[in-house]
Amino acid sequence: MPEFLGIDTSNYTTSCALYDSDTGEMRQCKKLLPVKEGELGIRQSDAVFHHTKQLPELVEKLMKDTDETGLCAVTASSVPRLREGSYMPCFLVGESSARILSAVNGCELFTTSHQVGHVLAALYSAKRLDLIHNDKPFIAFHVSGGTTDCLICKPDKDKVLEIDEIATSLDLKAGQAIDRVGLMLGLKFPCGKELEKLAINSDKHYKCKPTIKNGSCCLSGLENKCGDLFKQGEKKENIAMFCLQYVLETISAMTSFALEKYKNSEIIYAGGVMSDVILQKELSKRFDAEFASPEFSCDNAAGVALYGAIRKGLI
Repeated sequence: MPEFLGIDTSNYTTSCALYDSDTGEMRQCKKLLPVKEGELGIRQSDAVFHHTKQLPELVEKLMKDTDETGLCAVTASSVPRLREGSYMPCFLVGESSARILSAVNGCELFTTSHQVGHVLAALYSAKRLDLIHNDKPFIAFHVSGGTTDCLICKPDKDKVLEIDEIATSLDLKAGQAIDRVGLMLGLKFPCGKELEKLAINSDKHYKCKPTIKNGSCCLSGLENKCGDLFKQGEKKENIAMFCLQYVLETISAMTSFALEKYKNSEIIYAGGVMSDVILQKELSKRFDAEFASPEFSCDNAAGVALYGAIRKGLI
């Protein structure tokens, strides 16, 4: 029973996953990092501390009743992106733990990026792992609190995926904008799910014109516009809807730009923001695209575990 362990210690989630290459089964354990009430994020030193506390208990839970002799490889996300200068201290916790587990179990060690993990998890969820074996590149979106990236992904023998940026956010990321608006409305960080619940009960529909520059977006204006609506006494539900409608039109415009450049490409949406049902429903009307299910959209180690199986030639 060849099994592959993945570890991801991102800025807001400690996660580990175990992939069985015989059955295709994926098991996950993950836990959000604690963020103080009213704050928009967490310092890297605090993130490292909490990952160090949380990861052992999650791995113990995941590996319970598992035959460790079946472990073929351990993979960790060691950097946010596969590009020069990409670095965050929190990923050191996962990487160092993976190195120890690999040495103790006598199995192979791999490292990849958090971004590659997101894309692979989305492909697994959408049952489209075939795209990593095609010669044709595909478009992937990674939309979260730390990124709003439109990417062109090409299968690569050594790195599994070679990822280049088509467009990005030039200021606020989509998840950041959503969290800032959510905190303004009195929601608890991270605010995405609660903002979605508010928006579903909105009694208004907004036409939004996003700010796009050569395919890349600017989202700081979204926060300002929502602040103006709040000062005018607009209902929280309607402000939430405006926020998500603005993000929707932004992602839609970026998708159209990417399709102009890479015509007829397959599209996959990944990242925590893309688990929003309002965004998924509307984007699926406009584009022939695949979406990761919620458990594979938000930060997770599933794609990281898959990376090991792919490198070993079992996917």
